Amino acid sequence: MSSSATNTATYKFNHTMLRIKDPKVSIPWYEKVLGMQKFKESPGGDFTNYFLAFPAGFGDKANASDDEKASVQLNREGVLELCHNWGTESDPNFKGYASGNEEPGRGFGHIAVTVDNLEAAVKRFDELGVKFKKRPEEGKMRHIAFIYDPDGYWIEILAQQK
Repeated sequence: MSSSATNTATYKFNHTMLRIKDPKVSIPWYEKVLGMQKFKESPGGDFTNYFLAFPAGFGDKANASDDEKASVQLNREGVLELCHNWGTESDPNFKGYASGNEEPGRGFGHIAVTVDNLEAAVKRFDELGVKFKKRPEEGKMRHIAFIYDPDGYWIEILAQQK
């Protein structure tokens, strides 16, 4: 395979996909707690993928329609794809997905989000009733927090570098 036909310097980390139990719970959580926006919904045969991102990542299309945002989805970074397999939200036997941080299924760790002010973000998360895995004042790493999303995935919260 020839490497001369592509330039790895132009590659971008586009998105990560997480499986969710109930989009009526998870999507509002990501919108309200983290400030992401759902800009695309893509139903399949027995599942639906929802695409969310921070508006600023769309540049001059930040205030554009969802269709316009979807048209540039593959040209940006930082997209979160939430995959809902139909029926999990109402299945009393569904135990949830492995977060990757516990057995069985240890492997995947977390996603990370940077914030403008860690202390203010932690206070806001408290006000919203967000569950913490680790608060900044706990442990040796005082510059980070970890919160849980509705499906038990860890989200690392870090202050942006100024």
